[in-house]
Amino acid sequence: MAMSIGKLSSEHERRTGVPCDITPDDTPPSWRSRCICAMLRLLRVKKRLATAAAVRDATHRLALRPASHRPKGLGGGLKVTLMHGAGWPVYHTASRIRPDGGNIVVFLHGGGYIHEIARAHWRFIGLLTRDGSRCVVPIYPLAPAATAGDVVPATGLLLRKVLREAEHAKVIVIGNSAGAGLALAAAQWLRDHGYRQPDGLVLISPGVNASLDSPERKAIAARDPLLDIPGTVEGARLYAGGLDVTHPYVSPLNGDFRDLPPMLVFSGTRDMLYPDSIELAAKARAAGVPVEFHLRKGQPHNYPGLPTPEGRQARAIILRAATRGLR
Repeated sequence: MAMSIGKLSSEHERRTGVPCDITPDDTPPSWRSRCICAMLRLLRVKKRLATAAAVRDATHRLALRPASHRPKGLGGGLKVTLMHGAGWPVYHTASRIRPDGGNIVVFLHGGGYIHEIARAHWRFIGLLTRDGSRCVVPIYPLAPAATAGDVVPATGLLLRKVLREAEHAKVIVIGNSAGAGLALAAAQWLRDHGYRQPDGLVLISPGVNASLDSPERKAIAARDPLLDIPGTVEGARLYAGGLDVTHPYVSPLNGDFRDLPPMLVFSGTRDMLYPDSIELAAKARAAGVPVEFHLRKGQPHNYPGLPTPEGRQARAIILRAATRGLR
């Protein structure tokens, strides 16, 4: 680990004055997890984010081909309905056996604000749906054509509509990576406009600080098999549009945490974003927001989606939260 959790916690407290008592799960990573990290390094996945130019080239290529957001990998036995909200495609999934039962999960996909929803996201949505949840999946528009100044308020309004129509069901918002950042920013928007909050936020490897400017970041990024600093910062700059990247729409870590819903947060120490999850949990707790934080040693970005023991454990916790709610 490039810097100990204790040192990160002390640095956070020095900068902000907010005490931070985060303790990671020190269980050594499983052999499956170590193999996946090694494979990702061999495949050089992170070269896509190695430079700002690589990200700009990717957005240009993606803009030239039709968007592909149809559900792939959901599995059988589900009812899928395509509707529209905020001017976007919005998919609704439910069990064919109990299409009107269960809590509601609003799923906000990751992809650095420049990539469409992927098969891995749909597999996770299928898992949630088969476990009894009804899922609402907005296909929000991507940068640079769409930017945070429009996407965050529109997501907030869509959440408000879901909350108004939920009746007695709980509404849990689950986001991974960029989608987790969008979930937190939209919750802050709801609060600022006097609207009801969701019943919980599940934030998986959240991208909540677009600056990536903490001094320890470079050393942690060197161990991350997926993410790199230059491309991640460029993607956030494109998403920011006319806003500064420190604006809470882009970097909701800089926003106000008072009166937000309970949070369930997952991160791993081989994810270059994990220092921000530590700060997020500390700021939320200081504001009186209940937080359950799972920080796993040696786990990469989005580890709850991986076919590893650590991923299965995280998914079981998320499924339980979707079914029973967060406390």
